[in-house]
Amino acid sequence: MGFSEEVVAKAIQENGEQNTDLILEALLKYSASSCASSSKSKLIDHFVGMGFSVDMVAKAIQENGEENTDSILETLLTYSALGQSPQAEQHINSDQNSPELDGSFLDGFSDTDSFEGEEITNPDPDKEEKLVSLASMGYSVQEASIAMERCGPNTSIAELTDFICAAQMAKAADALLAEIEDKPRPKPSNGYHKHKKRRMLDYEKPPIDEPIRLPNPMIGFGVPSNPDVIVHRSLPEAAAGPPYFYYENVALAPKGVWDTISRFLYDVEPEFVDSKYFCAAARKRGYVHNLPIKNRHHLVPLPPQNIYEALPLSRKWWPSWDTRSHLNCLQTCIASAKLTERIRKALEECDGEPEPPHHVQKFVMDECRKWNLVWVGRNKLAPLEPDEVEMLLGFPKNHTRGGGISRTDRYKSLGNSFQVDTVAYHLSVLKEMYPDGINVLSLFSGIGGAEVALHRLGVRMKNVVSVDISEVNRNIVRSWWEQTNQKGTLIDFADVQQLDANRIEQMINAFGGFDLVIGGSPCNNLAGSNRHSRDGLEGKDSSLFYDYFRILDLVKNMMQRN
Repeated sequence: MGFSEEVVAKAIQENGEQNTDLILEALLKYSASSCASSSKSKLIDHFVGMGFSVDMVAKAIQENGEENTDSILETLLTYSALGQSPQAEQHINSDQNSPELDGSFLDGFSDTDSFEGEEITNPDPDKEEKLVSLASMGYSVQEASIAMERCGPNTSIAELTDFICAAQMAKAADALLAEIEDKPRPKPSNGYHKHKKRRMLDYEKPPIDEPIRLPNPMIGFGVPSNPDVIVHRSLPEAAAGPPYFYYENVALAPKGVWDTISRFLYDVEPEFVDSKYFCAAARKRGYVHNLPIKNRHHLVPLPPQNIYEALPLSRKWWPSWDTRSHLNCLQTCIASAKLTERIRKALEECDGEPEPPHHVQKFVMDECRKWNLVWVGRNKLAPLEPDEVEMLLGFPKNHTRGGGISRTDRYKSLGNSFQVDTVAYHLSVLKEMYPDGINVLSLFSGIGGAEVALHRLGVRMKNVVSVDISEVNRNIVRSWWEQTNQKGTLIDFADVQQLDANRIEQMINAFGGFDLVIGGSPCNNLAGSNRHSRDGLEGKDSSLFYDYFRILDLVKNMMQRN
């Protein structure tokens, strides 16, 4: 059966030679005990390999049990974030710091933009904490060390993850280009395959060690407060409209990704804009479009420009040490009640002091910046409500409410949407260009950010073809269309891959063409926080960008023929 002689002898000595059942039971118990000990040893080795001390790991396992590795990691990261160790616990507790501070400021890190505003960037942890954090996210120590050396000591966690993934993307590009060269290519029938082939063969992978560089301030070709940064640009001949196109995605994708997007979209330069110049929340995005950039105008009335204007009731409770003026990027999920309760207890432990100790302030502010928590009472923080998120993103109140849509679905749909005021500023030139209305092909429509922007601009939509995989989102757009008494025709599809050449040609013949092709393909495989499947434009979801280009190129070619 595989038991050692010593173990068998011990079992016989304890139970006698006659009772084989008791002997076998004892042997199985010894074996289970031995396996458990081995398992615990491997678990300790696993976390020690991430850079945590043996004592810290042993204490975390004792508190959480051996099965719940996520809770163990959360506790270990909390020790690191608070500068707490098992040896120092007694001293820390004596200073009235709550032992409940076991939340990680990196757990659930879901959107790189959340850490990237000039006024709202988190204070950087020291080098050791950054190495531990990057190791906990699945990166090797070598990758983390090189990134910190190249990017500098003051670089944020989000920028370090993007640097590492940019290097990984460059390596992946070699394999991708080799695969492209080896595959037989279909004969081009409408210009699409020929165009795509040229752009893939011309693609130059980014230098492995080059950090991502974005403009600072991130105001693109101009924003309402500074509209005349650039008033004219020259577009490549192939990019000229109509039809006009407008493509959006996260700005903090690896550099090579935006090079590829630009190359496919007729070599048009991206316009990088942070929505904090339009509203009270940051949202760093890149936009590739062929729209005119002169005489753009913002929506009226202007939305709230800072937290106090957007959430005036919170000002009463806002402590002086919380210096945020803008919220970070609005995400698809919110903080748990367990976290806000831990924060409340931590702050109550400090009652009677002029203000909380520095490390408690840091813990609270890390969580506030990560989860966009706002003050709703004394020592009380809470996540934004869905209607507050709608307001910050420029949607009408209750846009996502009702019709069987859960709160979870509301947050998810809103977190993936356009910031309406930002997009409307770029689309505002269409009002004078199309006084009789436009035909819109809206790809990856989400909850209708483009349609809401056009409506608020006063641009009549004659025909809109809206495509989104989410039934929840399609229902939201359909409900908004009916509630706002749109006079045009709304047609929706569930999948961009349903739009083949025949179907597109039928719609062009029926409508007389499309004036605007707008959309933003999923960013799941581009965001720096996605450590599991950050595969760039070759990822399962983000590769849908190529469908955006395929459909746009078909529309352009068909309209040119007609």
